Amino acid sequence: MQKLGEHIKKQFPIFSRRINGHPLVYLDNASTSQKPRAVIDALSTYYKTMNANIHRGIHTLSEEATDRYEQTRTRVARFLNAASPTEIIFTRGCTESINLVAATWAAAAIRRDDKIIVSALEHHANLVPWQELARKKRARLDIIPLTAELTLDEKRFHTLLSRKTKLVCLTSQSNVLGTVPPLRRMIKAAHTVGARVLVDAAQSVGHSRTNVHALDCDFLAFSSHKMLGPTGVGVLYAKKEILEMMPPYQYGGDMVESVAQRRSTYRPAPWKFEAGTPNIADVIAFASAIDFLEAIGFDAIQQHDADLLSYARSVFANYHRVQLFVPEGESSSVLSFTVEGVHPHDVATVFDVQAIAIRSGLHCAEPLVRLLGVEATARMSFYLYNTRSDIDRAARALEKVFKVFSLTLPRSGIQPLA
Repeated sequence: MQKLGEHIKKQFPIFSRRINGHPLVYLDNASTSQKPRAVIDALSTYYKTMNANIHRGIHTLSEEATDRYEQTRTRVARFLNAASPTEIIFTRGCTESINLVAATWAAAAIRRDDKIIVSALEHHANLVPWQELARKKRARLDIIPLTAELTLDEKRFHTLLSRKTKLVCLTSQSNVLGTVPPLRRMIKAAHTVGARVLVDAAQSVGHSRTNVHALDCDFLAFSSHKMLGPTGVGVLYAKKEILEMMPPYQYGGDMVESVAQRRSTYRPAPWKFEAGTPNIADVIAFASAIDFLEAIGFDAIQQHDADLLSYARSVFANYHRVQLFVPEGESSSVLSFTVEGVHPHDVATVFDVQAIAIRSGLHCAEPLVRLLGVEATARMSFYLYNTRSDIDRAARALEKVFKVFSLTLPRSGIQPLA
């Protein structure tokens, strides 16, 4: 097991960079994570040594690239504890994975007056496709509300479930609040009425162990880039029996078995969903990201996340003009906040002058932010290379915000821990 924080940070080349004369502090991990040297090297190695298109080529480069690409599929299946690599589809990202389900299985399964249930925590990627599908099909879209404690209202969820419910779509962790819903209970409840369940695991998959067999979800979507991997790679897991029923998402080369002038037959899943030349290099490099995370261990990552989140909450709670959005119950790696009288974009700008990267705005979750009763939030999100000293730096940047906008600091001042 590797030591997290400063030790692990040395394996990420970007942290040698200075911005405005300051060393970089990166606290925008819910948006995308930084990449370790092992992933960057894997990407470079593909282009230097085996750059070729995959599948059906019989020359050495093509066969090597194909083997490595399919090895990553097997690696992802093992990482998720899927029953087979054929349950793993590569896409361009979590958003495309969700849209694939909406355009194929859901488009066929959802009919007029059927119900789709989503939660109030959802990212736009797990909301807008279902809004559009419900509109086109004249189906009903129900929203699981939040409690006053910023958790999902499970009682209301159970009242929404009925035999008309065909699909339930849930995040595994909110990108705004860090709230972690009780997925196993909710999936089990959805299955009792015959509904299928899609999990948007984009925020959690790089922070905690994901076991699709234990969850018993029907679909699970996530992106490589939030878990140390390259951009442009998404994964859709789906149960084999569902994939066999689903029509292709796109049509063209590589997904076909045979083509005649007026009729074509298609390859089996997962390849029938991967038309055209895929993102070969980045898929291959993604395997190195998984190796990196598993070498550290998810128990260590979760403990590190919990320590950083607890410390950040305790430090930022000292500022009386700062509102923290902290859910009760399980949450992880995300802290959203506002500063009274200062727009979150201005907060983020002052932080950036100090070389501290945070996110500000609606976080692609506008309905959720509106429920919080604010125009926008600033957000810090943590990962395995962050440290308590990064949070101390953020606290000093927050004091700069107070000074720039002529706000009164707490009388005692803030004394972050070293």
